Amino acid sequence: MPDFYDALEIRDSALREEQQFDELKKQLHNARDHAPAYTAILADVDIASVNDRTALSVIPLTRKSDIAKRQSELPPLGGYAAVPMDSFYNVFASPGGIFEPGAARDDYWNFARGLHAAGVRAGDLIHNTFSYHFTPAGLMVDSAARALGCPVFPGGIGQTELQVQVMARLKPRAYCGTPSFLKIILDKAAEMKIPLDTLSLGLVGGEALPGSLRTELSDSGVEVVQFYGTADLGMVAYESSAKEGMILEEKVIVEIVRPGTGEPVPEGEVGEIVVTTLSPEYPLIRFATGDLSAFMPGSSPCGRTNRRIKGWMGRADQTAKVRGMFVHPSQVASVVSRHDEVLRARLVIGRVDNQDVMTLKCEIENHQESIEQLIERSVREICKLRADIELFAAGELPNDGVVIEDARPLD
Repeated sequence: MPDFYDALEIRDSALREEQQFDELKKQLHNARDHAPAYTAILADVDIASVNDRTALSVIPLTRKSDIAKRQSELPPLGGYAAVPMDSFYNVFASPGGIFEPGAARDDYWNFARGLHAAGVRAGDLIHNTFSYHFTPAGLMVDSAARALGCPVFPGGIGQTELQVQVMARLKPRAYCGTPSFLKIILDKAAEMKIPLDTLSLGLVGGEALPGSLRTELSDSGVEVVQFYGTADLGMVAYESSAKEGMILEEKVIVEIVRPGTGEPVPEGEVGEIVVTTLSPEYPLIRFATGDLSAFMPGSSPCGRTNRRIKGWMGRADQTAKVRGMFVHPSQVASVVSRHDEVLRARLVIGRVDNQDVMTLKCEIENHQESIEQLIERSVREICKLRADIELFAAGELPNDGVVIEDARPLD
């Protein structure tokens, strides 16, 4: 099967559902017996009866806020691990203020299937620009690359000129990172008049991939496919060469539910992505991501038979991801609390020249001349991102409860 990672990708859909729910029962027993956080949650669940999605939907959701609370009470992992700490190589801090482990086995985060579907093969050199600091993003790719037999250059983030110089000398075939940083690298290479002729493939994630940016990158000679995953879960869904929706990873069970309720939405309706992992070390049962998407009908023309989602379609909680970093309404509130002159604020996220830009609009009274610079500094310190600052008189901003307005086009 040269075009497929394994036989799981092309199994009959009914067989997949049956086999995944057999694995789910084992996972529920594993979580209840070995992960203290789930002992109480699953105490009254008749695991033998969890044979379908209706039965699964009765189990309570697990949210990041639940994990954060338990981790503060029972560090480091809050009782969500089902194996001893000596089974892990790393502990990471993910966006959102929670911690998660990395286990000592290749492809722990299930990224190899997505890399293979993108066209990466054994021996391909991968230039990886995901961060190796704090978050697991960089090591997610490294772990998958080892499973595929691919060497990795750990470029990490920033240092654009140096990234171009290294790529020109090492001549990688594939890039992994955010699509916006790939554009920055290609623009810098053109400015430096350094050809990156061998770079032909990009596996991108961490932010939205607008159609215009995909076209621009393709015109530059790099065909990009995107994936959807999180630091908590690993790979959830990925594009293949068909680029018609995102195919679900085989080692997760995905539901689309009505935000705030946990109840599955009708087929094709937009709702919150809820994921149950089938990896044994760190089981997450009905983990609510806060991300919105919808199931697509049918299967991919590439021949993979698993269900597809439409990709990332926004957030259920006003949280936004900007240049690979989550920005939360609570962070905007923290900026406001630092400055007595700011009455109310609204963070607007847009896109200019295929780059994400943030503008913090502030209602102000009795302000000093340097207030814009002071607010900008607070945004940098709290959100770790830059924002333009616009000042308004009291009452000029919409009173609609929106703290973060994501005005980026999805296409």
